[in-house]
Amino acid sequence: MKKFLAICMAAMMAFGAVGCSSSTEGTTETTETTETTEGEETSEATGEEILIGGLAPLTGSVAVYGTTATNGAKLAFAEINANGGILGGSQIKYEVLDEKGDATEAVNAYNKLSSMDMVALLGDITSKPTAAVAEMAASENMPMITPTGTAADITTYGPNVFRVCFLDPTQGKTMATFASETLGATKVAVIHNTSDDYSDGIANAFKEEAAALGMEVVADEGYGNDDVDFRAQLTTIAQSGAEVLLIPDYYGKIALIASQAKEVGVTATLMGGDGWDGVATALDESSYDVVEGAFFCNHYSTMSEDEKVQNFIASYKETYNEEPSAFAALAYDAAYILANAIDAAGSTDKQAIIDAIAATDYDGITGHMTFDENGDPVKTISIIQMQNGAYSLYGTVEP
Repeated sequence: MKKFLAICMAAMMAFGAVGCSSSTEGTTETTETTETTEGEETSEATGEEILIGGLAPLTGSVAVYGTTATNGAKLAFAEINANGGILGGSQIKYEVLDEKGDATEAVNAYNKLSSMDMVALLGDITSKPTAAVAEMAASENMPMITPTGTAADITTYGPNVFRVCFLDPTQGKTMATFASETLGATKVAVIHNTSDDYSDGIANAFKEEAAALGMEVVADEGYGNDDVDFRAQLTTIAQSGAEVLLIPDYYGKIALIASQAKEVGVTATLMGGDGWDGVATALDESSYDVVEGAFFCNHYSTMSEDEKVQNFIASYKETYNEEPSAFAALAYDAAYILANAIDAAGSTDKQAIIDAIAATDYDGITGHMTFDENGDPVKTISIIQMQNGAYSLYGTVEP
């Protein structure tokens, strides 16, 4: 990855975090594995229904990510349908199947959607199922865009595969550069899940970039998926002299590790990737101090003063009674990119849609976005700092 052009410090300044034909208004039908969303208003046009498939973990250990991402996409498609749909009035039918966070389930669900004549796929959400599905989609030249699959290999399966989020290596390198150039760190430590591609990918990129920048990796500790006690590893880190500790995982695990880090005397500044988004919800107010001052990179900031971002946040809150996570914002952007591409293609021809996605030039909730030759986004990264349990925008990193 190329060096970033600049890290633009903007402390406490806002930055961008950020259309199923029927006569029924704003309805959602749910079965054990399927969720179908229809527009809140019906179009007067009589165009045929266009099926966009969705895959997400709606149950299981990572359901929180699948649910919020699905909600973001549902909101976007409802808005598009209410505004007349696509291709001159056709309504979008968004059919979401629950893959439970499992790669085999995801492939089975993809095959079911494919048999239903979907024209494009929005998904999957986490990296392993997304990679498994990308291989299937490539064999059928199915237009596919994942809002949140960050593993580096996902877009390598074919030119039909795109993503809205930045990659795991990008996150690791970004945070290493931030540690060195902004925090002035010379000694860094890492604790990561060695059995998880997301955690491992960020950690490895961080360590590689740290070494390239002249920082010493004084501790490199691992753990497994089911581990809940990290005190031994954290004690080693506390004694290593590390000034920065990278914890690249999802927020539930991060809350646990951060709490134990404070308990054993770790004084290093904590940092991580986009999996940190939501960490405050995994802590009660009395425990916010365990992540106080921590930094993580993310796709957008809810503190943005951009009218588009604030309208999205208000609409999401009104619909789902909660603040939208980065996963919701990314899926919202992915839905609009897909709809815009189908309109630009002027048909549901798969190759025409793929070509239109590749030519995307879009101002979204998560920032301005184009795609490179690999189907990966070229976009700005936000650096978030934890302050009293709130996510404050510290600055931005340009691609």
